[in-house]
Amino acid sequence: MDDAGLAELRTPRDDIVGESALGDDRFGLAHGPFTRYERTLGVETEGGRPGGHRVTERFAYRVAAPVWWVLFWWPIRRGLRHRSVPWWAPPDRLDSRATLVLSLLALVQVVDGYLGTVITQTITFAADEFDRGDTAQGITLAVVRLGIVVALVVVALADRKGRRNLLMGTAVLAVLVTALGAVAPGLWFLGGSQLVARGLTMGMGILIGVFAAEELPRGSRAYGVSILALSAALGAGMAVWVLPVADLDQRGWRIVYLVPLLALPGLVAVARTLPESRRFTANDPASRTGRRAPGPGRTSVERRRLLLLATTAFLLLVFAAPASQFQNDFLKDHRGYSASGIALFTLLTSTPAGIGIFAAGRLADTRGRRGVGAVGLIGGTIFIVAGYYAAGGLMWAGHLVGVILGSLTVALGVYGPELFSTTHRARANGIIVTLGVAGSATGLMVVGMLADHLDSYGHALAIVAVGPLLAAAMVLTLFPETARVELETLNPDDAPVP
Repeated sequence: MDDAGLAELRTPRDDIVGESALGDDRFGLAHGPFTRYERTLGVETEGGRPGGHRVTERFAYRVAAPVWWVLFWWPIRRGLRHRSVPWWAPPDRLDSRATLVLSLLALVQVVDGYLGTVITQTITFAADEFDRGDTAQGITLAVVRLGIVVALVVVALADRKGRRNLLMGTAVLAVLVTALGAVAPGLWFLGGSQLVARGLTMGMGILIGVFAAEELPRGSRAYGVSILALSAALGAGMAVWVLPVADLDQRGWRIVYLVPLLALPGLVAVARTLPESRRFTANDPASRTGRRAPGPGRTSVERRRLLLLATTAFLLLVFAAPASQFQNDFLKDHRGYSASGIALFTLLTSTPAGIGIFAAGRLADTRGRRGVGAVGLIGGTIFIVAGYYAAGGLMWAGHLVGVILGSLTVALGVYGPELFSTTHRARANGIIVTLGVAGSATGLMVVGMLADHLDSYGHALAIVAVGPLLAAAMVLTLFPETARVELETLNPDDAPVP
């Protein structure tokens, strides 16, 4: 290359990685998603051509992403060869700690996603074994939501004792309690054990979101939420992969409850590596180190935010919960699908939702949360309802488009951790989830009874679809815009992070 090209290579990078000059054409890590990084240049000046140089550029690095580096080794290798920010990278570059924490939380989120969907995937097969109908299924799924009481205990303790220990202890306990479903003698036992397990799982999900928001840079919080949502979807997909065992025997669905036991060694490994949240450490209620006195009116501000987010969660989930959890029963009893057919339908129509989830995270960080979330609420609702009225290819298409558009609501998931101070963040999100669970339970019971009465899931879901449409109006008119704003700016009572 010529002199200008060589001069550019000799300039420290500030794209996918931030470099510092070490001298002698060597560059080290100043900031970026690596635990180890070095770039070296070997330069030979070519004779016979003024300004001509033969340059060999070498990289030696280790990505700070346990397990997930397998997926990123080629994109990062390719990204390092170009002095630009790749399309898949977060809007604000992550440092090694943020990369490590997000990677570990994503691993726990995979387990959380699996645990959160086992009852959804198996309830119709369990009801067949126990000879129960749609109303019994709806009531069981609604009762399981009472596990939110367990989740509230977990998050209340997390605001006082810290995020890390509560998260990992809850994860292990959730796996063990879920496994009890494999020996359920009746629907009542399955619902009771899942009440506790689902409560622990909801507590896990809340803490994972809070933990991520407290660790990620201001311009990549929604990006992190989208990565965690994809991880949860992967876990939920794993439950679908296992579901065809229900075709082998009437009791085959029980195996789905035993699979999470395989995750226990991995959870122990994560617990040994995951650090405590920086913002919890800076605002630890036990030390009060550097914590500011509450400002005037801050309590009323947080109460208004809590009411707004909780109401929106209720309105969304009064539709989303039954639309998701009655899908298997709809496919099995109304469209004649087998367990394998249900698994195939779910995988092929839900997997593309990853596109919407990833896009939602980036757009929410770069363009703002409100518009993206409102499009997801309105578009997702309309097409999912249409899918329940259709059959054949139209049913597949309606559900596919509805799932992709509906996944844009991930952009709203970052509001809960953003709008509350560190010492109230987990509890506030627990209350929001509680109202969401109330919406889920209401929707499940209403849709279950309406489906039995009207013999149509389409009619039942069309009635409760008013919920997310009202939520979209609230998002557009009442929600603040929080993209690229520091948590300490949104919550002035918090101490600054060192």
